[in-house]
Amino acid sequence: MCIRDSINPEYGEEIKNAVILLHGYGGDGKDISMLTLNWKRFLKNTVFLCPDAHETCNINPSGYQWFDFQSGDPALIWKGVLEAASVLNSFIDEQLAKYNLSDDNLALIGFSQGTMMSLHVGLRRKKPMRALVGFSGKLIGEELLKDDLVSKPPIYLIHGEQDPMVPHQETINAADVLQKHDVEVQKHISSNTPHSIAEDGLKIAIDFLSSKFS
Repeated sequence: MCIRDSINPEYGEEIKNAVILLHGYGGDGKDISMLTLNWKRFLKNTVFLCPDAHETCNINPSGYQWFDFQSGDPALIWKGVLEAASVLNSFIDEQLAKYNLSDDNLALIGFSQGTMMSLHVGLRRKKPMRALVGFSGKLIGEELLKDDLVSKPPIYLIHGEQDPMVPHQETINAADVLQKHDVEVQKHISSNTPHSIAEDGLKIAIDFLSSKFS
């Protein structure tokens, strides 16, 4: 995996936390790095890492994908998720070692397919991370979670009410499933919002992250 964008703390502050942002299907790390323009003001001791996914997107060769879902075959999709999780876990371990941090100093942020990977990895790491925020995504493999669940990081799920690509009901369902597994999870549905992140969702996310890293 290639880091498309890395944003260090301003004014040379010591790095105490890492936020890894995972882009959506067909996007890249530069797309999602736009979130950090405002967030870095609130998380002053944080390095923001925005990698490109490890595969070129099948329908957008200029972008990337965490896994391919075009086949519609659940077995192939799950295989892709597991392969992506292995790559992503290795990336996380490398970055934590590089900055001498632990999972307790880490937050994962995802958008769409990036949320799917954030949830998959975040719930299965040996040690719980500090926080996880998912925009416009869904929980994949929920029927396997009973046996796979290892960590229970605090999670905030945010979704647009008018999302035509990933229905907001997916976030409602994910929150319900996670609550049944005693995961600390909150959700918010942004009114009149398509497959994007509304201002209220951005504020909720940074307030949540600030509270967890305080």
